[in-house]
Amino acid sequence: MQEFISVQLPDVKRELRRGIIECSKRGLLHSTKWLAELHHGLSDVEIDNAPPDDDHSFSECQLEGIAPSEYSDYFLAKSYYDVREYDRAAHAVRNCESSVPRFLHLYSTYMAKEKRRLDSTTDQANLNEPNQMRDLADLLATLRAAYGRSRLDGYGIYLYGVVLKALNLNQAAEQMLVNAIRLVPMLWSAYLELSPLIMEKKKLLSLQLGTHWMRHFFMAHTYLELYLNDDGLKIYEDLQTAGFSKSIYLTAQMALVYHNKRDVDKAIELFQALLENDPCRLDNVDTYSNLLFVKEMKTEMAQLAHKAVSINKYRPETCCVIGNYYSIRCDHQVAISYFQRALKLNPKYLAAWTLMGHEFMELKNTNAAIQSYRKAVEVNKRDYRAWYGLGQAYEIIKMHYYSLYYFKIAHQLRPYDSRMLVALGETYEKLDKCENAVKCYFKACDVGDIEGIAMYKLANLHEKLGDQETAVHCYLMYCADERAATDKQSLYQGFMTLANYYEKKGDYEQSAYYAYKCLDSDERRTEAKALLKTIDWKRNAEWQKKSKTNATTVANADTSSEDDMECDQLDVRVRVPFSSISDAAKGNSAPVASSTASTTTLAANVEETTATSSCSTSSSTTTTTTTTTPNTADEETAAPAAAAAAAAAGAVAVATPAAAEAAAESTATANNDGSSMDISSVSID
Repeated sequence: MQEFISVQLPDVKRELRRGIIECSKRGLLHSTKWLAELHHGLSDVEIDNAPPDDDHSFSECQLEGIAPSEYSDYFLAKSYYDVREYDRAAHAVRNCESSVPRFLHLYSTYMAKEKRRLDSTTDQANLNEPNQMRDLADLLATLRAAYGRSRLDGYGIYLYGVVLKALNLNQAAEQMLVNAIRLVPMLWSAYLELSPLIMEKKKLLSLQLGTHWMRHFFMAHTYLELYLNDDGLKIYEDLQTAGFSKSIYLTAQMALVYHNKRDVDKAIELFQALLENDPCRLDNVDTYSNLLFVKEMKTEMAQLAHKAVSINKYRPETCCVIGNYYSIRCDHQVAISYFQRALKLNPKYLAAWTLMGHEFMELKNTNAAIQSYRKAVEVNKRDYRAWYGLGQAYEIIKMHYYSLYYFKIAHQLRPYDSRMLVALGETYEKLDKCENAVKCYFKACDVGDIEGIAMYKLANLHEKLGDQETAVHCYLMYCADERAATDKQSLYQGFMTLANYYEKKGDYEQSAYYAYKCLDSDERRTEAKALLKTIDWKRNAEWQKKSKTNATTVANADTSSEDDMECDQLDVRVRVPFSSISDAAKGNSAPVASSTASTTTLAANVEETTATSSCSTSSSTTTTTTTTTPNTADEETAAPAAAAAAAAAGAVAVATPAAAEAAAESTATANNDGSSMDISSVSID
């Protein structure tokens, strides 16, 4: 852009003014309009304080290229041309030899043939049918002969390139248009005809267009046509900085850039500012209506439709706005009628063909939609929306290889559009080419998922392939940002899948977390409730199992201690030597006396053990008491006897085996003799 900045704005304005005059003389109305809008954007640049002889040269410029003897023929032909009587205009200057009348004759001839072709075009006819191109053969021969004799100036070479392009001789047409641009750099129509022939950025940069500042506008426009939006936006911003900030054209182009970048709010803001500055402008209002349709701004759409009708109801853009208005109201049949009306006004109106295809898709009329999309492709082969629509139409009728072909073309035109990648992935998945589908979904996530479903598709595909861990990882990434998910049902399915996964893993907290989120879905609520009940049941079962385990452990510990104590007490009871007590009463006190000290100590230990035993030993204690308590009414005598028995038990507990055997023999002897032992008669000092 440094080359452009080096050009002085007054010189730019003078070139624009000269270009307006030259294009207007030759009937190039669109170029004249574009140059005039750009010229108006430089209204702050002063060039009118020029010498008086400049005014004379300016008036002479309007007649330059016209022989004085041909003034009357030229003025008559130009008047016919302005009211679209092209045949009369061509006939009026058929014998003129100067450059401007000669070009007007050739161009009027071309416009007459083009008008007849468009008027005879019906909705079913092919726009590029060879029969309709035969009329251009004579004109092509005339232009070729004139070009061979070097009788064509830059404007004539431009017309030669246009005819070659109409006959699909694109390579020769490109060469002619480049030559015309180098000869007449202010001819904007030549740039517009050349732009559709450029299919890639590398070719655009290789064009030899010279160093004129007009090529920057062409570069930005072509970048926009190639959907290289960032490159085009950078050039437009530089042009605004260079002095074209008030240009209506630049504002409209930047709005289109943001529209292509899907920055809908910014694009709507620019279009609103554009309509405030130029309220009667109808150029690009069809794109503005598309943005309002996307945002579902019905009120603004109705206001725009009424305004467009009040300005010019027979403009194709007006019919397109009205069609979008009825489409947003879901009245698709009426919308189709208005798109058809727009095509009657201009059969090459690309937006109408594409939008009409969308409406036929809404009505499930797949065949009509395919025809509409094909016509859109004929008008502009770079319209990715038409290719994408063809892919969707063939997908509906289950012709997946056809849809794959069209989706690939749409992806080539929009390589960084995630919608094309997701469509390709879905088609590959239906054709059981899962590896390619995974690549498409992954790339869609990488370039920025517009619709927010690529990660869900990737997770679902991994789940079908049995890769559960990868699927869960993808679902976690998909469900991490709930606001970004456009399809709520897919989001709830992800929640439900995660809930079931964690429930199987035993992570009931995470499972319940995702299951609770599904309660907001009408379709998933029943399944989520059932899963929550299952989680509660399993939690209770685990809790009860743990409780039983703990209770069993405690019970085993308590039971073992009680058994030990009972065994100890049984040992004490079994080993009580009643015979020794009887022997002591009979005078055998020596063994007892010999162990008096140890008896006292062990008796104390027995009492301590008995005191620390639990209530569960009460039955054993009762048995012991029953055994050791005499069957007598004298309680005062029974108490010393019990004490004596306890002392005797302690003494026996530490007795030697020989003493135990002796006690047993004496007990057996006493029992055999039939003598009874009276504990109450025993006295212990």
